[in-house]
Amino acid sequence: MVKIAIAGGSGNVAQEIIDVLVASKKHEILLLSRKDAPAGSSIPGVTWVTANYDDTKQLAEILQGVHTLLSFVSPMGESAGTIQKNLIDASIEASVKRFAPSEWATSGLEHLSWYAYKAEARQYLKELNKDKKVLEYTLFQPGLFLNYLTSPYKSSKHVHAMEIPFDFKNRRALVVDGGDDDRVTLTSVQDLANVVARAIDFEGEWPVVSGIRGADLSVKEVIALGEKIRGAPFEIEKLKISELGSGEWKTSWIPRLDHPSIPVEQVDMFSRIIVAGCLLAISAKAYTCSDEWNKLLPDYKFADPEEFLSEVWRGKQ
Repeated sequence: MVKIAIAGGSGNVAQEIIDVLVASKKHEILLLSRKDAPAGSSIPGVTWVTANYDDTKQLAEILQGVHTLLSFVSPMGESAGTIQKNLIDASIEASVKRFAPSEWATSGLEHLSWYAYKAEARQYLKELNKDKKVLEYTLFQPGLFLNYLTSPYKSSKHVHAMEIPFDFKNRRALVVDGGDDDRVTLTSVQDLANVVARAIDFEGEWPVVSGIRGADLSVKEVIALGEKIRGAPFEIEKLKISELGSGEWKTSWIPRLDHPSIPVEQVDMFSRIIVAGCLLAISAKAYTCSDEWNKLLPDYKFADPEEFLSEVWRGKQ
């Protein structure tokens, strides 16, 4: 048993992982949040702590005795990089053994400007350990959640099934012209949570990059899978890289990315920015992740995309 702290613990991905950790009954869990605990939120084995991410000293006090810190903070604006840095500094001051910065997505960050804080954390951690190991850390990277392909139907307890350029419900897709063979790593959030729980129990040293590969499919294969499961051809709209890069692209529809971290009044604006960035990132191989934990956990069976999606879509229009 170890003591685990989870920063940004009220987020949906964090909640999926917390559920698995709680079910294991192995660890003491501190849930750090800028918000006070909601009424009636008591969970056996979980202690809710209201944290000020701008106060490194307070964070270090909270983290006393913590073995592993998992960060899920996804702040918007200029403070994002500072919050990650403060968590790292506080971890070092409190002698935390292991740290996972807020990753939980892509391997590359090209074209994904809203992930700038991830790049800052990566660089800061790399510099800290340049001459000697100051803090053991890893970058958990599962690629695109398989669960998003079930939108608008939920396929996990907490993750919001938001729209993405592969729209299985309406049998349509937005793709980069000439990008049929671009590849995407698809991993269910359930598999991510299970692997992270096993990573915490892992006795060896964490790899710096923690690729988690549920499946690796080309854009063409994702669409073919959708057509098979949904029983009809997809309407495909192709966009040129130059159009996406300039912002001067037009389509008959735009996925509405109503992620909990995006203010409601800004969803439409950010949807256009994020869709273009994600399509460009797929083209740049940013959504192709490595398989470090597949190799470290050879007996773990990942969800098969066809089986997973067929089960969710069965009987649905």
